[in-house]
Amino acid sequence: MAKLKKDDRDALALWEREVEAIRNSADVNPSESTIEIERRRKRLEADDEAWFAYYFETYYTAAPAPFHLRATKRLMTHDRWYEVRAWSRELAKSGRAMMEVSKLALTGKIKNVLLISNSYDNAKRLLLPFMANFSENRRIQQDYGRQPVLGQWEDGEFVIKAGCAFRAVGAGQSPRGTRNKNYRADFVLIDDIDTDKECRNPDLIEEKWKWLENALIPTMSVSGNYRVLFNGNIIAKDCCIARAIAKARAIPRIGHVDIINIRDKQGRSTWPTKNSEEDIDTFLSLISEAAAQREFFNNPLSEGDVFKEMVWGECPPLAKLPFVIAYADPSPSNAKNKHSSFKALFLLGYYDGKFYVYNGRLDHITNEEFVGWFYELRDYVADRTQVHYYIENNKLQDPFYEQVFLPLFARMGKERGFIPIMPDARRKPEKFDRIEGNLQPINRQGRLILNAQERSNPHMVRLEEQFKLINRQMKSPADGPDCIEGAWFIANQKISTIAQNAVSIGQRTKNKHRL
Repeated sequence: MAKLKKDDRDALALWEREVEAIRNSADVNPSESTIEIERRRKRLEADDEAWFAYYFETYYTAAPAPFHLRATKRLMTHDRWYEVRAWSRELAKSGRAMMEVSKLALTGKIKNVLLISNSYDNAKRLLLPFMANFSENRRIQQDYGRQPVLGQWEDGEFVIKAGCAFRAVGAGQSPRGTRNKNYRADFVLIDDIDTDKECRNPDLIEEKWKWLENALIPTMSVSGNYRVLFNGNIIAKDCCIARAIAKARAIPRIGHVDIINIRDKQGRSTWPTKNSEEDIDTFLSLISEAAAQREFFNNPLSEGDVFKEMVWGECPPLAKLPFVIAYADPSPSNAKNKHSSFKALFLLGYYDGKFYVYNGRLDHITNEEFVGWFYELRDYVADRTQVHYYIENNKLQDPFYEQVFLPLFARMGKERGFIPIMPDARRKPEKFDRIEGNLQPINRQGRLILNAQERSNPHMVRLEEQFKLINRQMKSPADGPDCIEGAWFIANQKISTIAQNAVSIGQRTKNKHRL
């Protein structure tokens, strides 16, 4: 027996795992009559979700969300359709598409399926669950018969007994001439088409998109039925999924765009029967904000558009500074929900022409925890210099400041000592303009320093991350940089006052000597 290559061994192991899971997934009653089987088929075929749950028990592990139900209804009821599902990771894009395509194939609604991915190997991998279920799923075998067609059953390309052909195609390969008897391709499933590397090169995206429109789509019949389904995330501002979204919106009669994130606009899980809030919070804490926005919120962010890099360095001893500013940027939310605004509190000092961020906090927390942060920074300074405490308090925030924060400061002050907090009622320009105009120049000059001793502090890491993700569209959180800008502004005022006083004293001394 010839020795298998590593790729072949890996493929075989993947096949065996897939098949084993399918074989063990569901039992059948071998004594059922033909009439009983026919009744079940008729009943299940009338209900997409019931059909999925019965024949694909391995994959149907959680009750579907409303967006799943709407998506399936659209796809199953339109014979001509062009849809883009920009669904977050963990929302079962590929699994649901497999169940939908399998039902359409087994019930004779489609005859020729092309599964497209960024490479041929990836397309074959995505086609593997189809092949394994048609080959080994006992419930499909019992109700629809054994599906493999001898002589037309091989890795990456096969035909099933129901009369539908399947073929894996990698981006750039020739799909021309793809036929199943007289049937041209009538379902094109495009899954995982974009890659990080290609999205960094506009020419490669343009080349791939031309292939999709000039070579792939024309494999279908102008006068026949056809369905085109894109599955993927918006991982870059210019990618095939983003272009497909623009195309679908331009053909409203048969086009549809479905953008679903891991959380909705209210910050709640869009599929709570599968993804709990706690699970989402835990998982997102493992990755950067940029990765989370791209993979789970369809919001690709370019790092370094304004702040290309931040400077980490040694801070002078606090005792050398005449004062430091503890500046807070609150949010009215009293929840730890990761979709709510960040609360921020940072300690900024000035010394010898440079501004130093010594320490700080940046997180989703309750109002009481937020007030507790002030005491943490007070203890951090430990009377080594004068601390001026400020909290942002514009007109919208003022009622909240008066009704919520002041009572909290008063109550905690009785227990831990009073913090001399000052509201900052400055009427501020637009956030992006302030941050870019005031902080970007001093950062570029190396005069905005993050404390290197706090480099492992997750709050400081978040601050750096938010700085790097700032752009004019301001889709990324910027509560940390906004807080630093507020502290910088207050510090600048005090520095100017000290300088003016020094000049005034010097002038009075000079005049006294003249007398």
